[in-house]
Amino acid sequence: MADVLIELQQVGVNEDGRCILDNIHLRVNAGEIVTLIGPNGAGKTTLVRVVLGLQAFSGKRVLKPGINIGYMPQRLELNPQLPMTVKRFLALSGANEKQMIDCMSRVGAQGIAEHSLQAVSGGELQRVLLARALMQQPDLLVLDEPVQGVDVSGQAELYELIECIKREQGCGILMVSHDLHLVMAQTDNVVCINKHICCHGHPEKVSHDPAYLELFGKTAASNIALYTHHHDHEHDLQGNVVDSVDAEHKEGH
Repeated sequence: MADVLIELQQVGVNEDGRCILDNIHLRVNAGEIVTLIGPNGAGKTTLVRVVLGLQAFSGKRVLKPGINIGYMPQRLELNPQLPMTVKRFLALSGANEKQMIDCMSRVGAQGIAEHSLQAVSGGELQRVLLARALMQQPDLLVLDEPVQGVDVSGQAELYELIECIKREQGCGILMVSHDLHLVMAQTDNVVCINKHICCHGHPEKVSHDPAYLELFGKTAASNIALYTHHHDHEHDLQGNVVDSVDAEHKEGH
């Protein structure tokens, strides 16, 4: 039986007489990546707040007993008048020195510990935020637009890193993303919302669902197909095709 980390049942959110979320059902299991997609204003951030316990709602939220949740926000507002090193920023989480070193090494950010937080690149900042989330030793990682402000090659690297973290640590990951064609290759289940759940399931199934096509169009579905229909080769971090599986098999015979 699946190790359920969190389950939402019939969740609704209303604010000032407006429906923000309606009848949302969501489950994240250990060892899987669930990605939330939807247009702007669909309620994705509100749903993340429900998951984190920061938002009033109707319905039911069931957590695995003793669960640790690590959260990576969409952005970090930095005050240029208050410079801070990466190391000092991470220390504010209460982690000890060994945890900081281990988590920074895990995300490939060990070389910028003494850099000013205001001076790091977009990709470096996202890695720092991911390291901070990992310091919670999470069973569930909640990532809100984890590649915000990162160039295309850096996005591919970050998604690959997130997949590796899931695989090695066995945690569940709930991720919000607008970057459909890249993220679909690294996710197990997709939940498409527009205040309610429009469709959900395996990426390839969702990309052909009429509700998805109505929201994002056939072009988006075609982009996803580029990343899901070939399974006889591997890609490098820039998306280029490398050695094919067939070629490897032939060499082994």
